[in-house]
Amino acid sequence: MTFLLLLFVGAQSARAAEAAPAAADPELEKRVNAVAEELRCLVCQNQTLADSHADLAIDLKNQVREKLKQGMSEREIRDYMVARYGDFVLYRPPVKGTTMFLWFGPALLLVGGLAALFTWLRKRRALAVPPALTEEEQARAAALLDPPPGAEPR
Repeated sequence: MTFLLLLFVGAQSARAAEAAPAAADPELEKRVNAVAEELRCLVCQNQTLADSHADLAIDLKNQVREKLKQGMSEREIRDYMVARYGDFVLYRPPVKGTTMFLWFGPALLLVGGLAALFTWLRKRRALAVPPALTEEEQARAAALLDPPPGAEPR
């Protein structure tokens, strides 16, 4: 039992030694995170590169780090990623023809839904109120409800 405990503690110590070293350049890591916050993880749903722990996201963050070390600006790195993966890689894609529905689609769906709801409510209200009787219909109804004395009921 003691042997297993020592083996467990030894394994944990070895594992702690494998931990990633602290960032050598905190300013570089800050810039990497700033760029990674703008880029989407390509294999995750609704996560930025900065939030994701997927292997591809880690590789992309390493690419960002290397490109920053090479002297590329954040803008150049974003452009490089867009050229390689398309606008999908941007967490906030630009407004252009191919992304119009993405930006304005929810508002259009909301307006269309409200218009359909308003139309349905108007039709429902019109069906709820019975139409007024014409004078001829009123006279006929009165004759049916209150027949003259001596007349046979219909």
